[in-house]
Amino acid sequence: MVYGVILDKGENYYTDLRKVFRSIKNEQTHYNWLVTDCVCYAQDAKIENLFNKEYCWLTGNELTEIVQKDSFPWIWAVLSGFQKDIPLSEVQKYPLPYADGYTGFWENPLSLQNPLASIEIVPWDSSLTLLLSKKKSLVDSFMSAFPLSRDLAQYNAE
Repeated sequence: MVYGVILDKGENYYTDLRKVFRSIKNEQTHYNWLVTDCVCYAQDAKIENLFNKEYCWLTGNELTEIVQKDSFPWIWAVLSGFQKDIPLSEVQKYPLPYADGYTGFWENPLSLQNPLASIEIVPWDSSLTLLLSKKKSLVDSFMSAFPLSRDLAQYNAE
């Protein structure tokens, strides 16, 4: 089962990954990350170039270091987290996840774009953040940290 949450109220800007990572108690370090469909504005040119590719593959620690070094605005992206024993070669057997134009976020039952993923964090048009996870505890933790967030399945049903 996949659980989800939408955050579209109460923040100065979206998506602040430092706050997102704190909200999930830094669980991002337990995954490898595929970052796709990314539009972001890092101040560091090396970081900007890293994300201006079709995709990038990072450890959770690498992603965390980048976010700690340069807390930049994420406009669009899909950050898909995979258990560390799943190699990139297996992940690449599926289409690359995308945010802009993907209608699956707004349909129940909730699903992850890559079936091997455990979690997705989606900066969506700089106006909201979506978090989908196979672990309900991560969604619950996010919702506790962001009281104005809402259950995505309920949001979709409205």
